[in-house]
Amino acid sequence: MTASPTSLRERKKAKTRAAIREHAMRLFEEQGYASTTVDQIAEAAEVSPSTFFRYFPAKEDVILVDDYDPVIAAAVRAQPAEVPPIEAVRRAMREVFAGLTPEIWESERRRQKLFAEVPELRARAMHQLGDALDLIAEVLGERCGLPADDLRIRTLGGAVTGVVMAVLPPGRMTGESALDAADFDRLLEALDLLQRGLPLT
Repeated sequence: MTASPTSLRERKKAKTRAAIREHAMRLFEEQGYASTTVDQIAEAAEVSPSTFFRYFPAKEDVILVDDYDPVIAAAVRAQPAEVPPIEAVRRAMREVFAGLTPEIWESERRRQKLFAEVPELRARAMHQLGDALDLIAEVLGERCGLPADDLRIRTLGGAVTGVVMAVLPPGRMTGESALDAADFDRLLEALDLLQRGLPLT
């Protein structure tokens, strides 16, 4: 998911990006990740290889790049200043994910399944997780008037990132069961627990 494009040029770019990702996932599923080349993806999407690389720096980024993170970050920034940090994250996630269609949920399930099944993709998982932590720490630091590398902000960002990982059970990540709106509800519930200090009784 990306921010809603407004101009014709932006809409065309969003359509091209979505087409590249869809054809890439189809080819990965049909013939395997390792056996699929960028040239094959570009041909299926009716774009040149150079166009592919304008949208995705490398083949693995078709699966690894998470379009939601920058949109959620923008939504967190847009929350009123008086809203506490974790509540701002909860509201932002609700705004971004509440309107997702069944088709988008299915596409995300396919992406997560490929991510879980391909060793080359899992090898970059920790790097991607670090990027997500950096982004949320930057946004939370802005809201709190603290630098992103402040220990308190890094700890808070790590806790939010950990919540996202914790609420997705193994069956979701391996494709054994579908990723769906119930996972989103659990995510909001888990963030509420974090905001209340993780009461265990």
